[in-house]
Amino acid sequence: MSLLPESASFEELVQDYFLAVRGAGLMLSALDSELLTSWAREGVPFEVVARGISRSAEKALWDARPGEPVLRNLRACRRQVDAEIKKYRSLTAGAGETPAPEAPSRRRKALSWEETRHARLVDALEDLAGREQALAPRVAWLRGTVLASIPGEPAALDAQEALSFLALLRALPFLQRREVWRDALSVGSEQQVMSVRARRLSRRFRVVAAVRRRLGVKEV
Repeated sequence: MSLLPESASFEELVQDYFLAVRGAGLMLSALDSELLTSWAREGVPFEVVARGISRSAEKALWDARPGEPVLRNLRACRRQVDAEIKKYRSLTAGAGETPAPEAPSRRRKALSWEETRHARLVDALEDLAGREQALAPRVAWLRGTVLASIPGEPAALDAQEALSFLALLRALPFLQRREVWRDALSVGSEQQVMSVRARRLSRRFRVVAAVRRRLGVKEV
């Protein structure tokens, strides 16, 4: 993200994130701004919308031509963002609930949005360890360190996921690491008008997406 103040609004955070992931552009169109306002009214954390944007960008990343923005506009993210908002609301509403007393054997605390995301990430990496034996030790290390606890806020979840895939990248043989880096940096674009922090975010997004693609790890 760019160097926004801590008091930045939801709309400013989302716009900044979208433009960083997109890799180009300075401002949103009137239609995009209207959509952004509607998301702001939903009252969900910024990270929920950011996750939908990143998922949309990841799906479009490999079809983008060199130097071409990954996403044409914010409206291209609407389906994924709305799905994330719906998922967040559903899980948040159910968190902490337990089944009726007459079914004690099935009584279990419902998972929160954060717990669900963490569980899906762990399952995906366990599946990877089963398919790629050479990465099994690194997955086991991640389970005991980076993934040892469930973050209580969305921003920490995003960082946890990124750190996990960057750690897996470092575990790959040199030639494979170099290929992943080339794949990541050969798509999308970065404008000089972007801040250093925005370029860093844009590059990290593409690298993590390239690692997931190389390892065959779908959306988690």
